[in-house]
Amino acid sequence: MSTTVTESATAAASGASATERFHADKSPYAAVKDVPAERVDTLAREVLEAIYTTVRTHKVTYDEFNALKAWLIGVGEDGEWPLFLDVWLEHVVEDVATEHREGNKGSIEGPYYVPDAPDHGARGTISMRDDEGGTPLVWSGQVTSTAGLPLGGAKVELWHADDDGFYSQFAPGIPEWNLRGSFTTNEDGRFEITTVQPAPYQIPTDGSCGKLIAAAGWHAWRPAHLHVKVSAPGHELLTAQLYFPGDEHNDDDIASAVKPELILDPQQRADGSATVAYGFVLDPAEG
Repeated sequence: MSTTVTESATAAASGASATERFHADKSPYAAVKDVPAERVDTLAREVLEAIYTTVRTHKVTYDEFNALKAWLIGVGEDGEWPLFLDVWLEHVVEDVATEHREGNKGSIEGPYYVPDAPDHGARGTISMRDDEGGTPLVWSGQVTSTAGLPLGGAKVELWHADDDGFYSQFAPGIPEWNLRGSFTTNEDGRFEITTVQPAPYQIPTDGSCGKLIAAAGWHAWRPAHLHVKVSAPGHELLTAQLYFPGDEHNDDDIASAVKPELILDPQQRADGSATVAYGFVLDPAEG
């Protein structure tokens, strides 16, 4: 990764991109006009009561209160609300939203998903640069229903960071669809994807989220992971992250998103590349 790209991939830049992407892709979900007033009242009151309890229990001072206000303003100015909410809150929302499922376990989407990535069929290589860093990885799998039936025509969307921890469309100097692609399963529900194994990375630390991390004495690391969305007609969308064994941050992921069921078992080959087999079981859609 060039110095220019590394120095330009700031929290403010990636935060602005994530905020813009949220407005483009998630704006229909942002309106609360269809949520009953009683539910808004309940949720808002309980969140505020939890904050009141914290203030009273820990005797929060005016200096601390004003530091919080300044930090909250900074999160907005840096465009880091998508990052903050996805790192520290989404994993709980995801657990609640998918606790009924009998098929695969899911995980958080994170702030760096981009829809409409190029389709490479049932067997193909994800878009990448000629000199892409990272261990070559061939991933094969099958998408089935909870009834055990293969789901032909299912869509597997894959995206992940490069060997320097950067995502295309959120860091400069990287081709638009680099390490982003869609794959469509064959009639037996099978797919095979050639990509590279990503590296662990730190979430941006030069913005307000980084200030929180430093003030609390936390680390900013996420373990290496592949992002996927798996969908098929008549079935629930599965969003997940797949992890690699032996990563030192599998047990203390800053985003608290690692689940044992999502850790892969790659097999090394003599040529230095790796293969991995991992499939998905999708639950039927409600109704």
